[in-house]
Amino acid sequence: MLKVNDIRQDRAMEWFTEEKGDQPFYTLVFLRYGKCVYWVNHVKLILEKGDGLLIPYGTPYYAKSVPSVFHEKFVLTFSRRDAAGEEPSRLDILQEKKPIRLRIGSLDWMIDRLRTIAEEREDRTWLADVRAEAILAEVLVLWSRERRQGPVSAAVDYNAQRMKDYIQEYYRERITKDILGAHIGRSPNYAASLFRRATGQTISEYVHATRMKKAVYLLKDSLLTAGDISEMLGYRDVSYFNRLFKKLTGKNPSDYR
Repeated sequence: MLKVNDIRQDRAMEWFTEEKGDQPFYTLVFLRYGKCVYWVNHVKLILEKGDGLLIPYGTPYYAKSVPSVFHEKFVLTFSRRDAAGEEPSRLDILQEKKPIRLRIGSLDWMIDRLRTIAEEREDRTWLADVRAEAILAEVLVLWSRERRQGPVSAAVDYNAQRMKDYIQEYYRERITKDILGAHIGRSPNYAASLFRRATGQTISEYVHATRMKKAVYLLKDSLLTAGDISEMLGYRDVSYFNRLFKKLTGKNPSDYR
């Protein structure tokens, strides 16, 4: 079993940290913006936007920001709680003794999941620790899959970004694989497969997640009702909007009022 020890979001230009190698936990880093440097076992690793890094427990490292360069990242530390007689974890990345660096196609999704862990821990939400363990396991599984599949090609990444840009602009409207396929000049099924490969999400999942981010913003910073926001985002049935909001955020729209 996995146990989340700590999670933080760094947004800094001047930053430094160090572990001597006696830490009983793994360190998971997802860089959302900018650039920073890690020296792990005296090996220099320059992390850039979209990179993930997993440092095994008991591995010495130190890290710092690049001079005059702002960066933003999520850092999560976790440990394993293997019971006596329990089979070793099937996650291959937890068996590695060396740091694992990987460019992450589904970075946006993973960042959102880590943000959920951070928010629920801060709010002391009931059973937040249990949900954190489940989210961490899901993140590590998808990261392992990406690693096995190999890096996303530049062409796939380019077309996935074009589709994401389209969704960001037209998220209020009905968006399907047919529409996105036409947008990038490919077949609907190819567009759907490419999108899933590059982001770790289906087109529908990404559209709903985009809408819910906007919904959270509007609930916090406007006087619009949940019904108003539901209709604005393309949901005709406010009860469906409420259920979907609860499913994706873990909270009710009324919790933000």
